[in-house]
Amino acid sequence: MRGEGDETCALTRIAEAFERLAPPPAPVPSFTEATAYVWHPDPDRLEPVEIVNRVDLVQLIGIDRSKDTLLANTLQFARGFGANNALLWGARGMGKSSLVKAVHAEAVAQGLPLVLVEIAREDLGSVGRLLAILGHARDRRFLLFSDDLSFSHDDTQYKSLKAVLDGGINGRPGNVILYATSNRRHLMPRDMIDNERSTAIHPGEAVEEKVSLSDRFGLWLGFHPCSQEEYLAMVQGYCDAYDLPIEPELLRAEAVEWQATRGGRSGRVAWQLFTDLAGRHGIPV
Repeated sequence: MRGEGDETCALTRIAEAFERLAPPPAPVPSFTEATAYVWHPDPDRLEPVEIVNRVDLVQLIGIDRSKDTLLANTLQFARGFGANNALLWGARGMGKSSLVKAVHAEAVAQGLPLVLVEIAREDLGSVGRLLAILGHARDRRFLLFSDDLSFSHDDTQYKSLKAVLDGGINGRPGNVILYATSNRRHLMPRDMIDNERSTAIHPGEAVEEKVSLSDRFGLWLGFHPCSQEEYLAMVQGYCDAYDLPIEPELLRAEAVEWQATRGGRSGRVAWQLFTDLAGRHGIPV
C-alpha cells in the first residue's frame, strides 16, 4: 500500500512540474529605455519603441475640439490629477490613433513622466498581468493604448477590457489610464446588438453587458468625415510644415483629383497625397 508520504511526494512532483511549465513573472522594467512600449504576452514582455510613428499635434487639422479635450485630459493625468479613460470613435483615417500618440508626445515634451504602452486587442486576455507590472512603477504614469478596438458576437475579450475600465476587486492602478480607438461607438456591430435583443428572453439584459462597455469610458470623442475645405486645409498644413513649394491653385487641383481616385476625404488621404507630392519634389518625410 502507498503511504501518506508517497502521496505527498507525488503531489510535490506535480506542483513542481506545473511551476516549470508556467512562465516566470515578467520583470518590471526601469522604463528609462524609451517613453513608449509594446506589450507582448507568452512570454510576457514590454518591448521599448525608440521612435514612435506619429505626427505633430499642430499638424492634426479639423479636429480642434477633440484635440483640446484629449490633450487637457492627458496633461491632467500625467500631472497626477484625476482624468477619464477615453474612447475615440468614428470615421476611418480622421486621426484617432494619431491624436493619441500626439498628445503623449506633447506630455513628454513638457517633461511629464508619461509612458505610452500599446496593447493589441487580441492580447487583452493578458491585461491583468500587464496592469500588475505597471502598477509597481509608481514613479511613472502609463497611457495604455488599444487601437482599432471592436468585438464580434462570440468574442469574450471585452471582459478583460472591463478589468481595465472598472478595475475589478483589485482596482485599476492609479497610475494607469486607457485610451482606445474604434470605428464603432458601441464596440460591437449594430446588427448583432439588434439580433440579441430580438432573440433574448430578457432583451435588455442580453446586450447590456456588451453595449454598456463603451459607457465605462468617461470621455467619448467622435470623429466624423471631413468637408472638402477641411481636407484641403489638412493638405495645405502638411505642405506648410515641410516647406513644400507648390502654387495654391495647383495644390487644390491635385488634392481634388487625389480624393476622387480614393473615393473619399480624410486626414489619411490628405497625408497620402502629401507623401506623393513630397516624393515628387524630393522632400524627405
